[in-house]
This record gives sequence, structure tokens and C-alpha cells, in this order.
Amino acid sequence: MSKLHTSEITLKVGLDENRVPEKLQWSAEDGGVENEEIKAMLLSVWDNKNQESLKIDLWTKDMPVDEMKVFFHQTLVAMSDTFMKATQDEKMTATMKDFCDYFAEKLELKKGK
Repeated sequence: MSKLHTSEITLKVGLDENRVPEKLQWSAEDGGVENEEIKAMLLSVWDNKNQESLKIDLWTKDMPVDEMKVFFHQTLVAMSDTFMKATQDEKMTATMKDFCDYFAEKLELKKGK
């Protein structure tokens, strides 16, 4: 039997006196990332026992709203791609992509198109 390889991803959250995130950092040893500063993160995990998703959504107090809108759009697009890889459901993926386009249009994220 082959030896199981493990990889560690770590998140560091620096909080102010009111426990509001001031600084976020992440590291991923296999990805060559070490204590990289970030402004926002969305983490979802599947709890198989309770059949529900659990999540952690954090952003620093200096995360600009315009960047948050772009972050959400890019996350939605990535989720569409992941949904396709996981389910091979082309029809729903197309619907999700249509929503992503609508989202970007309403937030005026697509300039010059």
C-alpha cells in the first residue's frame, strides 16, 4: 500500500480589539505560498454527516467595495466552472454562466464591452 501524502493549507486572521479582521494571510506548502497577505476569503466545506455546507467568510476592514464586487463575480464564475467539472451538467452550467454575465452587467464590471 502506498504512503498517503498530506498537504497543509493554513489561514491566519489578525483581529482588532473588536475581533474584526485587520489582516488575513494564507499558506499552502504544496503551492509554494507562504504567509501571503489577502483581503478576503470564502471557504465552504461539506458536512456529510449533517448533509449541509459550512462556511467561513472573512474580509479585512480595508477591503474596498469595488474589489469585493469583482471578487464575488470571479468567485461565481469559478463556482460555475467547478460545478461543470463536478457534475457534467452543461445546461445548469450555462444558466449559471448567464447569471454571472448578468451580475457583471448590473455591477458594471464589464467595461468596454
